[in-house]
Amino acid sequence: MAKINLRPWREELRAEKQQQFVAMLLGAVIVAAGLGFLWNTNLDNRIDYQESRNAYIESATKELDSQIKEIEDLRRKRDELISRMQVIQDLQGKRPVIVRVFDELVRTLPDGLFYMDLKKAGNTVSIVGMAESNSRISSLMRQFDESEWFANPNLTNVSSADERRAGYSQFNLSVNQKTPEPEVEEKK
Repeated sequence: MAKINLRPWREELRAEKQQQFVAMLLGAVIVAAGLGFLWNTNLDNRIDYQESRNAYIESATKELDSQIKEIEDLRRKRDELISRMQVIQDLQGKRPVIVRVFDELVRTLPDGLFYMDLKKAGNTVSIVGMAESNSRISSLMRQFDESEWFANPNLTNVSSADERRAGYSQFNLSVNQKTPEPEVEEKK
């Protein structure tokens, strides 16, 4: 007996190929959706990572700004302290000078002459004094010229004294104070 296949095999083959095509199309859509999801997730992760880096940079910048402000405050305080130290050092350095000035005023004072008033303004010392004679005033001026602490004596007024100090002359004198240069020791 002959075997005759009466089944519609072509339609079944076509239906089977159509099912394979739909399955492949559905698989491609699922793979494309998966790849799209992975790409979107990766992009979101990168954005989140960049935002966290930006937040870290902003916090670090704020911290550095506060440190910079603190450093500026410290520098300002340091400059104030340095200026205070400079003033103190200047005062310490000038402290023995006034002692030397008074010592030199006494050394240059000739007999028969005394000071009544001393005023210092800047480097100028104004002297009001009494002298037995004009030659004593001249002697005082010569000693100021020879002094290493004073220069340019300027006599502005000489007048006779009041009745209580008869025989004395009152004088007004100004003299410039100079600071002698320190002695330099020679090295052998």
